Amino acid sequence: MVGIIGNLASDIEKLPEFRLYGRVTAVQGMMVEIGGVERALSIGDRIHLQRRRGERVSCEVVGFRDGSALAMPFGELEGIGIGSRAEIEDADPVVYPGDGWLGRVVNAMGDPIDAKGGLGDGPRAYPIRASPPAAHTRRRVGEKLDLGVRAINTFTTVCKGQRMGIFAGSGVGKSMLMSMIARFTDSEVNVIGLVGERGREVQEFVQDYLGEEGLARSVVVVATSDESPLMRRQAAYMTLTVAEAFRDAGKTVMCMMDSVTRFARAQREIGLATGEPPASKGYTPTVFAELPKLLERAGPGSAEGTITGLFTVLVEGDDHNEPIADAVRGIIDGHIVLDRDIADRGRYPAIDVLRSVSRMMPNCNTAGENEIVIRARSLMASYEGMADMIRLGAYRRGSDPQIDEAIRYYPSLEKFLSQGTMERAGLIEGYTALSSILEMIGPDGTEPGEAESDQADRVEEERAGFGAADLSDGVEQL
Repeated sequence: MVGIIGNLASDIEKLPEFRLYGRVTAVQGMMVEIGGVERALSIGDRIHLQRRRGERVSCEVVGFRDGSALAMPFGELEGIGIGSRAEIEDADPVVYPGDGWLGRVVNAMGDPIDAKGGLGDGPRAYPIRASPPAAHTRRRVGEKLDLGVRAINTFTTVCKGQRMGIFAGSGVGKSMLMSMIARFTDSEVNVIGLVGERGREVQEFVQDYLGEEGLARSVVVVATSDESPLMRRQAAYMTLTVAEAFRDAGKTVMCMMDSVTRFARAQREIGLATGEPPASKGYTPTVFAELPKLLERAGPGSAEGTITGLFTVLVEGDDHNEPIADAVRGIIDGHIVLDRDIADRGRYPAIDVLRSVSRMMPNCNTAGENEIVIRARSLMASYEGMADMIRLGAYRRGSDPQIDEAIRYYPSLEKFLSQGTMERAGLIEGYTALSSILEMIGPDGTEPGEAESDQADRVEEERAGFGAADLSDGVEQL
């Protein structure tokens, strides 16, 4: 009740003493020119246009030209014409994220779209377009975070407050990987932004991929591909705003966005409409200015809470050096590469561990863990270097002891990297299993084979406690 009263008082204070109105002077494509109030406007201000049928459409000021303000709509422009009234919104747009948002699906404006009623307001107003925290006030990246995905946990370990990119072409498994992390991660809250997503896939992601368990501790922000570029861009800002609210509440937040590429495309549409010159592959300069402003909002805060960011990048034509992929890679703290060839041969998740990097490694690992990872990478690199000859049968065993060793371990390593979508793999379990495969001493000091022996002993103990009829159920529980 106190929070609601405080929010109401804050909203009342922002009410203007008078309102300013302008008029639409021109409409060209998605761009609206507004005259009469251009001196009272600035970039980012909100304007509400009056349709001839009485409804309103919200716009944002994106530029100025020839004494008129240029605005782009968040919705459709049907019913807007020359002389339509334009009302200036005096207050900056804010939202009030809180625990009442958990388990909900909202649009880019922060309005619920899941037919579950209104949202509960949090105790504090958050601007939708906020600046990243000052570098000197931020805490350092924290301890390891268990994502529940074996390949990531062991080969590209993620820490609390780290920002990682998931780079992949279309249809290689980004959404499925995100849903696994949302269900299995140790983070307290998930904030998931679906930017420019296909409309039919939203319900599939929420109901099938995420499920009730994942949705219960998640907030999903959605802007589909048919919505205006402003809505798609705003969905990205809203995702980070909601994550910041939970971070400031001291929570460990996992912020996932699919995808940064669609955010960049939306910004490109806005920039080209305002007359910006196209630069690299048609992307305007503001695209590369907005990317760090968005991505830098993730990370550790000045208090206990953290935002761990996972941002997908849809690489065009599987070119991992295209402009957006290259720009994002230079901002974030590591990247996970999904490879189409790996997906085609049936291994899921299709993570190419040799091309994936976490900038928190090796410092976040113990010496023993690093030794295990280095040896596994070395074996996989040796195999991949001769893969074509091996598959063609042109390689003779005994020619190179290192390659012979790689061939011996390759099937087990491939099986280790495979994981079912409903299977969770813990952080420590991954290193233990990998050390057992490579016949190395485990991170906890266990000798090769001890883990399997201990598991077999536990099965035998359980076998003695079960009747013959219940034996299969007991083994299944293990």
